[in-house]
Amino acid sequence: MEKTYNPQDIEQPLYEHWEKQGYFKPNGDESQESFCIMIPPPNVTGSLHMGHAFQQTIMDTMIRYQRMQGKNTLWQVGTDHAGIATQMVVERKIAAEEGKNPSRLRPRSFHRQNLGMESGIRRHHYPSDAPSRQLRRLGA
Repeated sequence: MEKTYNPQDIEQPLYEHWEKQGYFKPNGDESQESFCIMIPPPNVTGSLHMGHAFQQTIMDTMIRYQRMQGKNTLWQVGTDHAGIATQMVVERKIAAEEGKNPSRLRPRSFHRQNLGMESGIRRHHYPSDAPSRQLRRLGA
């Protein structure tokens, strides 16, 4: 046995094995009772914290238990808050990038077109795939 634990040596091959075996896919058998958990998406800040890890652990335990009970399980990861708080964060970032002050703009001029939001949304809404990678590292 190695003297120190190297997570990449064990966790990455194990996760790849789980994916190849289809452990994350529902089996589609409609005769079985279903159990589904929707994971709220991470914040637009793009990084997870210990609270997210704790939440994932609880949901992971629930899904695994239900699967062991013979249920058709789905643990669906959310990818978009679709909420006003996220919209405000993104609009502020884009306004700052465009050199505009959102608090000084009249409501009618504070539109996606005036902020360059159509192009900016791609850069700021999910600045990286870090949340997805972090969720995968947690086993989600």
